Amino acid sequence: MTLVGTHTFTNPVIAGMHPDPSVCRVGDDYYLACSSFEYYPGVPILHSRDLINWTQIGNALERPAQLALPPSTPSSGGVYAPTLRHHDGRFWLITTNVAPGGGTLIYTADRAEGPWSDPVRVPVEGIDPDLVWDDDGHCWCTYAGIWQVRIDPRDGRVLSDPRKLWSGSPGAQAPEAPHLYRIGGRWYLLIAEGGTERGHAVSIARGDSPEGPFEPCPANPILSHRGSGRPIQNTGHADLVQAPDGSWWMVLLGVRPGGGTPGWHVLGRETFLAPVTWQDGWPVVGELLPEMPAPWPVTPPEPEATRDDFDQAGLRPHWLSIRSRPDSSWSAGDGWLTLHARDRSLDDPCVTFVGRRQQHRSCTVRALVDAGAGRGGLVVRLDENHHYEVEISDGEVRVTARLGSMRHTSPVLPVPSGPVRLRIDIIAADGGDGHPRQEPDMIRLGTETEVLAELDGRYLSTEVAGGFTGRVIGMYATDGTVRFDWYDYEPG
Repeated sequence: MTLVGTHTFTNPVIAGMHPDPSVCRVGDDYYLACSSFEYYPGVPILHSRDLINWTQIGNALERPAQLALPPSTPSSGGVYAPTLRHHDGRFWLITTNVAPGGGTLIYTADRAEGPWSDPVRVPVEGIDPDLVWDDDGHCWCTYAGIWQVRIDPRDGRVLSDPRKLWSGSPGAQAPEAPHLYRIGGRWYLLIAEGGTERGHAVSIARGDSPEGPFEPCPANPILSHRGSGRPIQNTGHADLVQAPDGSWWMVLLGVRPGGGTPGWHVLGRETFLAPVTWQDGWPVVGELLPEMPAPWPVTPPEPEATRDDFDQAGLRPHWLSIRSRPDSSWSAGDGWLTLHARDRSLDDPCVTFVGRRQQHRSCTVRALVDAGAGRGGLVVRLDENHHYEVEISDGEVRVTARLGSMRHTSPVLPVPSGPVRLRIDIIAADGGDGHPRQEPDMIRLGTETEVLAELDGRYLSTEVAGGFTGRVIGMYATDGTVRFDWYDYEPG
């Protein structure tokens, strides 16, 4: 996100929980979509002119009719691995909602920022669906397995029996995330394999038809950091795009583990960018580094606003809620964000919550909170069973840590009546002394002037809690009404 100079950039290009990236180019503009899991609205849509600086311009799924995530939807369920394409003058998005009543769904829009259509259901069983059209106008849907059917994307009808295309490299688990491309007269099938943990990899095969048969690349996997000590790990789930100058690029997910052994990633899976060249008809992925040479002169973006004063009636597109955001649960526009409690605890599936992704290893979050008519505060959330919160109610502030079946609450701090400034500092560990159990970061919670708890950050990581998501830091209400005058996220 941060540019080091006009001819270098830093990876990830989209920091924080932005996994399973899918990209397409329309003229000089690039558009990218990511998984959103149990969060609402779903499928963030980002825009760039240089593949490096990305701005979120909306969310594809922002109406209840588009996205149903009932309370029984598990954390790390919900919306998986969208594919975003532009065809015949329209944007097409296909994804899987891994939730009761979900399934494989197609959405369309005239503009990437929306509005997007209500879903068209496709009766296929599988995640990570892809869309591609051949020269005859036939539309092919390929999905994890790796399986394929021909469909009519306008009404979702399946027009052929499912057929197995390729199983990936011998012995590699979880062939998934397929994308098909017509490049230079051949069809290329790009997949992820090895699982989305440290063994993750990108492999490719080619054939003369979208139906195959497919010949695997002799250099597979064409990208993997498994078994290495590189700072970027879990590299996989990629998509290819060609720039206007003819160069090729790969967007992919990866993580940045911190601390000792085995390394804990806390921001979730992020979006990285790598160059691609072609040799003997096969793509060759360039080295993927935290600092990369820029392919062209890059203009640094305007500094991103860190503070929200809630002066507008709506919410900016980066704000997330958990499973739904009923109109009755919130309001904004008078200089306050007002939250009305639904569920009674952050352990509950539909707690009233508005938050944003943690995007920096070190950051400070502050908010001015009026809980005179309720109970609420700030929380660092991974899922219902793993969260740290600083809360105010009845003139007292306390910190609670929920870690699986365990819960710990700090001594209370009495505060005067009226709004109170709550604060969370996340402080990444330095290089340390190499101890294998060094924590990835420390999370400090309290008020602007008093620290109530300092907690080990490894317990809010995927390696401890499991799942597919990263941290989200936000505001919540678990009783009555809680108001927030402002929220400030400051990178460390």
